[in-house]
Amino acid sequence: MKRHSLAANRRAMLKGAAFAVSGIAIPILSGEASASTASGQRRNDKHDAVTAGAGVAQADTRFGKVAGYIRDEIFAFKGLPYGDTTGGANRFMPPRPAKPWAGVRSSRSYGPVAPQDKGTGRLNDEEAFLFQWNDSYEGEDCLRVNVWTPGIADGAKRPVMVWLHGGGFAAGSGNDLPAFDGHNLAKRGDVVVVTLNHRLNLLGFLDLSAHGDAYAHSGNVGMLDIVAALEWVRDNIANFGGDPNCVTIFGQSGGGAKVSTLMGMPSAKGLFHRAIVQSGSFRLSNTQERSRKLGDLILKELGVSGNDLTRLQTIPYAELRRASETVLARENKPMGPVIDMRRMASNLGFGPVLDGDVLPASPFGPDAPEMTADVPMLIGTTLNEFASGINHPEYEAMTMAELGERLKGMFGDRAETVLATFRKRTPDISPFDLWSRIASARVRMGAVEQATSKAALNRAPAYLYWFTWQTRVLDGRPRAFHCAEIPFVFANAEICEHMTGGGPRAAALEAKVAGAWIAFARTGNPNHRGIPEWRPYAPATQPTMLLDDTCRLANHIDSEELASLG
Repeated sequence: MKRHSLAANRRAMLKGAAFAVSGIAIPILSGEASASTASGQRRNDKHDAVTAGAGVAQADTRFGKVAGYIRDEIFAFKGLPYGDTTGGANRFMPPRPAKPWAGVRSSRSYGPVAPQDKGTGRLNDEEAFLFQWNDSYEGEDCLRVNVWTPGIADGAKRPVMVWLHGGGFAAGSGNDLPAFDGHNLAKRGDVVVVTLNHRLNLLGFLDLSAHGDAYAHSGNVGMLDIVAALEWVRDNIANFGGDPNCVTIFGQSGGGAKVSTLMGMPSAKGLFHRAIVQSGSFRLSNTQERSRKLGDLILKELGVSGNDLTRLQTIPYAELRRASETVLARENKPMGPVIDMRRMASNLGFGPVLDGDVLPASPFGPDAPEMTADVPMLIGTTLNEFASGINHPEYEAMTMAELGERLKGMFGDRAETVLATFRKRTPDISPFDLWSRIASARVRMGAVEQATSKAALNRAPAYLYWFTWQTRVLDGRPRAFHCAEIPFVFANAEICEHMTGGGPRAAALEAKVAGAWIAFARTGNPNHRGIPEWRPYAPATQPTMLLDDTCRLANHIDSEELASLG
C-alpha cells in the first residue's frame, strides 16, 4: 500500500522524501488516495476526500459490526463502545462489557465524554486561541474508543498506540483537542492509533470501600475503565490492522500519570508492551485512609448515610459535583500561582487509590514496579511547563527584585543559591525566563527520578527527553508550555497552527518528534535517522535528548540545578 504525505499542501515538498524508523526507511510518496476495504479489496476514490456509506470501512468487533469512514487513505472509527453505560446501577462499579448490537453500528462521530468541570481555560482568550478545544456532549455512557488505521482486514500487524488524555484524573477526553486526531500519526507511521474516554473525578475515583464489598473498587473504577479499553484493544485490534502484541500506551500530564499508574496495576500486566510518560511523572499518594476520608466528607455533604448508598445512583451528576467542589474547597489549601507537587500530594483529591488490590503500591514511589520491568519507557517534560506567559503579557516585565521575592517565598534561605545555580548555565535570560525554568524544575525532576528508578531495574531501557522548542505564536510568550509537544507527537503541527505557528519550522520538528515516538512504538527504541543518537538513560551520565529546532543529546545538563532545589 502506498503511503502519502501528511497533508495535500505538502505533497510537492515531500515527494520522494523518506524518514527512518529504527533504520528502516519508510517512503513518503505523493499520489491518489486509495485504501483497502473490509473485504481486503481496494477502493480508488480519485475525487472524494472522504468516503462513507454502505459497505465502506466496515469492521468486526466482539460486540458487533461497525462502520467508519475513509479519509485520505486512513480508516477512522469513532465512538466505539468498549463497555456498558456507567450510569444508574453501574455507578461506582467496575466496568461491564458493552451490550452486543445487531446489524452495523454507525461509528463516524465521537461518543459521549465523561461528565466533568472543564475548568476556566475556555474563558481566557489567549488560552482558548492556543488550544482550540473541541467540546463534546457529556454522559455516563462514556466508555468509548476511537481508532485510526491505514488498513483493515489486510493481515497486517501494525504497532498500536493507545493515547491517554490529560486533565489530571478530573477532566478531559480522548477528543477534546484537535491535537489528538490520530489520522496523521497513523498515516505517517503505518500504525494504529487509539484514543479513549473513561470515568473521571468522583465518578471514577470516589472511594466508598468502607461501606461494603460491593464498593470495594469504587476508588479505582476510572483506572479499571482504561484496563477494560486495553482489553478491548487486545481482543479487537487485529480486525483493525493492529498487532495486540505490540501496544504502546502514551499520555501527557494526567495521561502520563495514568500510564505510570498502569505500570503498577496487576490487571494491566501484559496488555501493553511500551510506555511513554509526557509531563506526568507524578508519584501517587492517595492512600485508602485519605481517599475514604474524602468519600465520607462528600457523603456527609450530600446527606447520604453509609447504609443508603443506592441513593447515589439516582442523584444528578450536577449535585454530586457541587458536593465534591464544596468539600475540596473547604478542606484543601490553595495551590497558588505555581504547581507545587508537595502541596498537591498533601491535598485531598480524586485519583487512583493505593488500595493494596487494584493498585498494590505506588508505582515509582520511589521504586519502579517489578511487574513491568520488561516494558521500555520514554519519559520527559517541557522546559516551561505551567509557568508560561499565556494570558499574562505583564509577566515579561518581571524584575530581578520581583524574582528574588518569589524565590524567597518558595525556598526561604536557599533562594539566592537556587538563583545563582540557574543563572550559571543561562546567565543572559530574562527574570521571567529564570522564574519559569525554576518553577518548572520539579516537574523535570520527577521525570529524572522516574527514569532513574526504571534504569535501576536493568531489564528494559528508559529514554529521557526535554522538549525545549519555543513557539513564536503570541510573541513567543507561551514558550515550551505544558502540552506544547502534543501536536508534534501526533504529527499535527499544521492543523494545530494556533499553537505551533505551522509552516516549515514546525514541520521539521514534527518529523523528528513523531518519528521518535513511532520508532519507539515499533521497537522500544526512539532512534531514527532524523535525530542524533539517543542513548538509554543511565544515572551516571543522565543523557537527555533536547527536542528543539536542532536536537541534541546532553549529559548532566541540569543536574546541579535540580540538586539546588533541595
